[in-house]
Amino acid sequence: MSEIAPAAPPELSALRALIVDDEPLAVERMQVICARIDGVTVVGTASDGEAALRLVDALTPDLLLLDLTMPGTDGLTVARQLSGRENPPAVIFVTAHDEFAVEAFDLDAIDYVLKPVAPDRLERAVSRVVARRGQRTELSSQWLSEFWVPHRSELVRVPAQDVQRIDAERDYVRLHVNGQSFLLLQTITGLEERLDPQQFIRIHRSCIVRRDYVSGLKHEGLGVWSVETGDGETLRIGRTYLPAVKKMAGR
Repeated sequence: MSEIAPAAPPELSALRALIVDDEPLAVERMQVICARIDGVTVVGTASDGEAALRLVDALTPDLLLLDLTMPGTDGLTVARQLSGRENPPAVIFVTAHDEFAVEAFDLDAIDYVLKPVAPDRLERAVSRVVARRGQRTELSSQWLSEFWVPHRSELVRVPAQDVQRIDAERDYVRLHVNGQSFLLLQTITGLEERLDPQQFIRIHRSCIVRRDYVSGLKHEGLGVWSVETGDGETLRIGRTYLPAVKKMAGR
């Protein structure tokens, strides 16, 4: 089922948004919140994934406010199908479930907003769409530019350039960011493949560091080397990774 807004022409600068949710009250709430956000025009709503895909073709929205759990085609499937298209709409997932953050993160969604949606939280998410819109060519890189991480009762975004060190903890990684740390469900090897090698380097099977976080290398003797960081930490370099680290240092 779907509903299309009246064909009043939106402002040229407005984000044309499509709301996708199988709960009528949730759709109504999103419409009310969007009406209060400058620069957003709701052009339609859909209550299932198949209708959402049809309306994307018909309305070419700039933004999808997309629920995850719907009967039939779910939100992740919708986003996955759209991600393969040229010039797909930006996606903000709006959901009551936080366990799908990694999948959403892999699909390059703009944000992941938990229900019940707070108006200021959605407005911040929309502002990121506007920023991405203005920097689309810059952000077309294959490398990760940001992370979603659980923090208190929501998921927050951490720019990759702010991450100083990444440690493996079984099937998780711990991101160290300016005195804080965040746990993310992701293997270190899988994450390494998606990080810019000009910005990050793996120094151990359980550790990746940002290159400019390294202040020096220390020879411990008997072929053992360590990285010294800008915060005064000493991190052991694994033998497998030592040649690459030495090459970084011009040795």
